[in-house]
Amino acid sequence: MLTVVALVAAFSSCSTYNHSMREPNTRVNLTKSDFTLSEQVSAEATSNKIVGIDWSRLFIKKTGEVQGGGSVNISFASIPVIGSLTTDKTANYALYDLMTANPGYDVVFYPQYETTVVKPILGIGMIYKTTTVKTTARLGKMTK
Repeated sequence: MLTVVALVAAFSSCSTYNHSMREPNTRVNLTKSDFTLSEQVSAEATSNKIVGIDWSRLFIKKTGEVQGGGSVNISFASIPVIGSLTTDKTANYALYDLMTANPGYDVVFYPQYETTVVKPILGIGMIYKTTTVKTTARLGKMTK
């Protein structure tokens, strides 16, 4: 059975989505007057893990990348996030959805995360776990 699953996984198609931005080679000092801020915007993402694996995103990769000055990858984000970094992949998915739903902004300011975790099978997350993250933040555009 494991061999069949491995063969199916090896021959199935994958999707990759990538957003990129240029890395400045100089230090830039910014102030609040340099930005036009949006109202609070929100996005939500859900991941369902069965036996610790998010099968719905197994072959879909959503990443951001900084171009120039070396090869640096920023997982799931394509614009700078000021205020917090997260290691939770579902929070990164929500942040990615926030950015793609609101194009044209240059930076995310101080995102806040509201996380709900449901473990319906005896309260054990190793078998099945649903994580829902709602992220709320202000977005900024550089003024001209």
